[in-house]
Amino acid sequence: MQRLKRRADFLAAAAGARVSLPAFMMQARDRRDHAAPRIGLTVTRKTGNAVERNRIRRRLREAARTVVGSAGRAGFDYVLVARRPALDAPFPALVSELEQAVGRVHRSSRGARAPRARDGGADG
Repeated sequence: MQRLKRRADFLAAAAGARVSLPAFMMQARDRRDHAAPRIGLTVTRKTGNAVERNRIRRRLREAARTVVGSAGRAGFDYVLVARRPALDAPFPALVSELEQAVGRVHRSSRGARAPRARDGGADG
């Protein structure tokens, strides 16, 4: 699994689809290529001290490795913005939430791929 490292990639994902769950918020972007999915993690200082942030990061990275490898789609970037409940949530619950988030992102992205015609306006 490839990681997002550049700020521009994180900002591009932030402009894409979002799914909010108790342990994290997922942001996803379709790069429109067929490369392997990439994952990025964000754990802010508001989440806890360094030990807690690192534990959250390790837990989410392993959950993402499990889920994105099977449910993730080629050509997508996924960013997980951690929340405090990710520290104490049982690992199977994290995996379940991540599977749910990936499913919801892809359900919502179907309609977002094709540009929609807008009604109204001066020419219409």
